[in-house]
Amino acid sequence: MKKFLAAFLVSISFVNAQTPNTLSSQEKKEGWKLLFNGKDVAGWHSYGAKGIGSAWLVEEGALKLNVPNRAGNKAPNGGDIVNNEPITGDFEFKAEWKVSPLANSGIFFFVKEAAQYKNMHDTGLELQVLDDKIYEGAAENKHRAGDFFGVANARIREINPVGEWNQVHFVVRKQKLTVSLNGFVVQEHDLSSADWKQRVAGSGLKSAPIAQGAFTGLIGLQDWGSTVWYRSIKLRKL
Repeated sequence: MKKFLAAFLVSISFVNAQTPNTLSSQEKKEGWKLLFNGKDVAGWHSYGAKGIGSAWLVEEGALKLNVPNRAGNKAPNGGDIVNNEPITGDFEFKAEWKVSPLANSGIFFFVKEAAQYKNMHDTGLELQVLDDKIYEGAAENKHRAGDFFGVANARIREINPVGEWNQVHFVVRKQKLTVSLNGFVVQEHDLSSADWKQRVAGSGLKSAPIAQGAFTGLIGLQDWGSTVWYRSIKLRKL
C-alpha cells in the first residue's frame, strides 16, 4: 500500500509539473508572455551593446552563463544581459534559477541603458541570485539570495540547494512591490513610502532613476563571473 501511495503521489506531481519555458492555457488567458523561448537568446542583448556574449548559451532548455574557470567578476565573452523591450506600468514576472557552487548572479529590474550608467548595477534594482555558502559564517548583510542588494534583506531564507531550481515571483502593483521565492513571500515594500525611499537613498542606487520614483525599464541578468542557469522567464503587464 505504501509503495502504491508513493507511486501515486509521484504520478500526480508529474502530471501537475509544467514543462519549462511554456505557458499554460490559464497563463495565456491572463496575458503572460515568455521572455526566453528555451531555444536561443532571441529577445536579449548585452547591456549597453548589441549582440550577446558567447558565454551565454542555451543548454537543455536553460539560459546558461557558462564559466568553466572563474577569472574575476566577468566571464570571458560574457557580460550582463537585458531583454529588448522596456517595461512600463505594473507587471508580474516569474523565473526559475539555479547556481553552481559559490556562484553569484542577480535578476535586475527597472534597468535603464544610458551613457551615465556605465554598469547595469548602477541603474537596476538587483534581486540576489546566490549560493549563500559564500557568506557562511559572515555577519548579516543585504547580499544573500532573495535580498535586494544593498537595499533590503529577505524576510526569510528558503533557498533550494545548489544545483536545484528556485522559483521567483515578482509583482509591482499600485506602488506595492512583492517578491516570493519558492512560494514564500520574502520582500514586501510600498514604493511610495519613506522607508523605501530611505533604503534606496542609502544604497548604491541613490543616483539611479528608481531613487526619483521611476519604476520602468528593462529586466537584466547579471554576469558576476560564475556559472548560473535561468529558465521559464515570463512576464505579464497588469
